[in-house]
Amino acid sequence: MSTYAIGDLQGCLEPLLRLLDQLRFDPARDRVWFTGDLVNRGPRSLETLRFVRDLGAAAVTVLGNHDLHLLAIAADHGRLKKKDTLAAILAAPDRDELLGWLAARPLLHHDPGLGFTLVHAGLPPEWDLATAQGCAAELEAVLRGPDAGAFYAHMYGNRPDRWNTGLKGWERLRYITNCFTRLRYCDRKGRLELTEKGPPGSQAKGLMPWFHVPGRASAGLRILFGHWSTLALAHVEDTGVYPLDSGCIWGGQLTALELETGRRTTLQCPETLHPRRGL
Repeated sequence: MSTYAIGDLQGCLEPLLRLLDQLRFDPARDRVWFTGDLVNRGPRSLETLRFVRDLGAAAVTVLGNHDLHLLAIAADHGRLKKKDTLAAILAAPDRDELLGWLAARPLLHHDPGLGFTLVHAGLPPEWDLATAQGCAAELEAVLRGPDAGAFYAHMYGNRPDRWNTGLKGWERLRYITNCFTRLRYCDRKGRLELTEKGPPGSQAKGLMPWFHVPGRASAGLRILFGHWSTLALAHVEDTGVYPLDSGCIWGGQLTALELETGRRTTLQCPETLHPRRGL
């Protein structure tokens, strides 16, 4: 049995099928973890969502910002953008089943046996594993409950940008959402800067990748994440993080990491969108 972690799909089903074939993936024996953003921007969002859903217990996926965007639109609290490829899902006969399945996905998955933690974007420097798990559970309960629609109405926005245990209500949930699904950069004090999207070295003075903040509470974890296609593919060994979004949607690669061995497998992808536009 092998466990593979694969970066953001964003509706690119054909590269996924070719990569799984290259890995000789067998859902009866192997397991696959996805870093989120199953849908949007790519050509086959509906089919990708169905395929991952149909993998059943063989697959684990965490929610990404594009997944939440889809759920917000479906709840009439978001609007389709020019480059969104979500219309087929919204018009599908199995729409409600697919959206219900997606809304039930976690924000964080931790496997103590394998020693890996899976999120879409990152963790703020103040959060250790227990805090992150607790915050994920808070948001998951809302997404799966009667207040989901009200949450989507308050989901979008960049504030608050600092963690405070006293945060409450929609502000607390928005902060949690932004950490799990949008985080790239913050400053030494943990203030999130969500408008910076370029590679390390391009950011404004005083900002750093979330995993480079000195003394971050999650430093002892091995964290798998996607979301940041402009971050180098490299395995950042000294920080214990494993970036897996290698820009499939931009004509980069789709990457799988075998968790038991550390072996990476990459597949070159056709350019679906012009690189670096609409991140």
